[in-house]
Formats: sequence, C-alpha cells, structure tokens
Amino acid sequence: MRGRRKASAGPLPQRDGIDAVRVRLPEDPGGAWSTVGEYLVARFGGAIGPERVAAMLDAGRFVGAGGVPVRGGEPYAAGLTLWFHRDFAAEEPVPFPVGIVYRDAHLVVADKPHFLATTPRGRHITQTAVARLRRELGVPSLQPAHRLDRLTAGLVLFVVRPEERGAYQTLFRDRLVRKEYEAVAPYDPELALPRTVRSRIVKECGVLAAREEPGEPNSESRVELVAARGGLGRYRLVPATGRTHQLRVHMNALGVPIRHDPLYPVVAPEGAGEDWDRPLQLLARRLEFTDPVSGEPRRFVSGQRLSAWPEG
Repeated sequence: MRGRRKASAGPLPQRDGIDAVRVRLPEDPGGAWSTVGEYLVARFGGAIGPERVAAMLDAGRFVGAGGVPVRGGEPYAAGLTLWFHRDFAAEEPVPFPVGIVYRDAHLVVADKPHFLATTPRGRHITQTAVARLRRELGVPSLQPAHRLDRLTAGLVLFVVRPEERGAYQTLFRDRLVRKEYEAVAPYDPELALPRTVRSRIVKECGVLAAREEPGEPNSESRVELVAARGGLGRYRLVPATGRTHQLRVHMNALGVPIRHDPLYPVVAPEGAGEDWDRPLQLLARRLEFTDPVSGEPRRFVSGQRLSAWPEG
C-alpha cells in the first residue's frame, strides 16, 4: 500500500516510529465514487485487497480531522483528508545497536550499524535507523538529512526540528559536507594509488546493481591505500559526489571490490537471509561541515571498526 510518507501533522501519533499515511480525496468530476469506501477500495484494494480495506474501515482505522473514524458508507467529499496506519509485515530485527556520536537540540549524529536501512523503504520499515531512533530517543520529529546505504555502517546526520531540515539537506546537495569512508578490499600491488576515479554511473529502478557506461562522468571518488597486510588493503575513500553505490562501483572497477559485497562484482542470489557475520566492509568514518544553524565547524568520527581489519 502506497501513501505519502512525510511527517504527518494529523491526529494519529506515530506507530513504531512510523508516521501515519495522509490521504486527500481528489476531485471527482465524473462521479466515479459515491462513498469514501468506494474510493479507498479503488485506491488501495489492488495492493491489499478490497476485503482488507473494508475491514480497516469497519475497525475505524481511517480517521479524519480530530481523530474521528470515517466509515466506508459516508458520502464522497473531494478535499476530505484522512489518516491511517499501514499494516507492517514482520521484520527480522537487526541485532546491533544504533550508536549516538552526538546529540543536542538540533542534531543527532548516529553511528548506524551494518544491515540497517536509514529510512523506510520496501520491506524495511520499522527496522530502520530513523524509526528505531524515534522510539529509543523519544523524538518523533527526527528526520535524516541524508541517506546511508543499508549495508554500509557509519555516520548519519539526523535533524530534530523539521523547520531546520532543509538547511542541513542543502549542505549535502551542494557538496558542502566532507565525507570520508573506510573500506577493506583486496590488495593489488600493481594498482597505482592514490587516484581519483570518475565515471558515469547508472542505477535503474528494480535492478539491484548499478553499472558504469560511456558518457559524461556523474561521479567522482578519491581512493587512497592506508595500509596492506595478508592480501587485504585498508582504503580511505573520499566521494565528491553521491551516486547510488558509488564507492562500491568504483572499487569494483579498480579490480578491488569491497570485501563481502553481495552485488559487486557478482550479484548474490535473492532470498538468502542476512549473514550477520559477513557485513560489507564499508564504513562512513567522518563527516565535516559548517553548521548552517550555529555557524560552528562540525567534525564527527565513527566509533566503529571494520571486522576484516581488526586493530592491533
């Protein structure tokens, strides 16, 4: 079932850290719907079935202003706004905590573990960093200023006050945030580093892996070797752009795919459960920027370590 996912100003509180869906009944010049129930079945019945929509209506799960339940037999009224909570499928809990690097009245800087999505998407809804932090910190207004790939661990910046979110998002959009990553991948003594990798990356909807293709570059990453031992290298990666899977694609293109990557160079079969002992060896290590609200310089460092490169 699809619906608007932005923070709701409606009458329903969050459930499991997730906002209620807001639905506004559209104009109906042709008179297709005589009742509210007919419209809701037409909109959501294909996804969850007409019977489920009817059951939700009977249970009073669609509400109007003031939280008053709206019944399916009520006359259709264009412009009427409803709110409801979706049914969440059972999700396997990610068995790692979300660390907190910094928190004040404006920001929460989280140290996200591997396997945890940043925001709700697809089959990951309540087991996401934003939902878990809203619950654990008791801050329902919390919103991410950017996203970190589900399999990547490390720093994610969250904004406490909705009216300030745009200012922090603009930092990422305008590339005013210095992001530094750490990765463990094979060591190739023939690979000349450091170097800057530029390429055109394309990610198609519904296709798991991104690909490089000829054309004007839309991605740029700086790749440096920090240390090498036992056939593995520890790399510092500094992206200048933020394409989907950019660092994973660029490391694979260099012939040193990141350790335990399920997509590059070979897409692993779908349907396999999570292997908690083999996380992708990619970590968002540092974030640096000038705070757009306070004007202060900010520098945050992850406290996590990549398991394939133990310290000592």
